[in-house]
Amino acid sequence: MMPTVVFDFDGVIHSYTSGWKGKTVIPDPPVQGIREAINDIRKLYRVVVVSTRCDTPDGIMAVKEYLAKHDIVVDDVMKEKPPAIVYIDDRAICFDGNPHGLLDKITAFEPWTAKAMRRMKNDD
Repeated sequence: MMPTVVFDFDGVIHSYTSGWKGKTVIPDPPVQGIREAINDIRKLYRVVVVSTRCDTPDGIMAVKEYLAKHDIVVDDVMKEKPPAIVYIDDRAICFDGNPHGLLDKITAFEPWTAKAMRRMKNDD
C-alpha cells in the first residue's frame, strides 16, 4: 500500500476566499494549480482529503461533488485525519522540536487566505 498524504479541504483545495457559507455551500474556485499538484502527488502517494464539513453525509457529498466538478481526483474523503506521512493544512504551524516561541507563533498566525485578502485590498 502506498503511504498517505492528507490534504485539508478549505484553504488548501477550495480557495475559501469567501469564508464559511455553510457545510454544503462551497462557492470559491480551487486554489490555482492544486489539481495538477495532487495529480503528481498521487503518482507516489495515496491522497486523502479531510474536512470538518464531512461530519454528515451531506457534507461528504458536497466535498465529493466539488472535487468532481473541478476534476480533482483523490483516493478518499473523510472527516478525521488518518495516519499519514504528512498533513497539508492552511491552518497549521510546523513544530520544529523547539517549544519556545510557540505562543508567539500562535498569536501571530494567519492563514494564507487572510494575507491574500489584505494584499488585494491594498492593491485597490
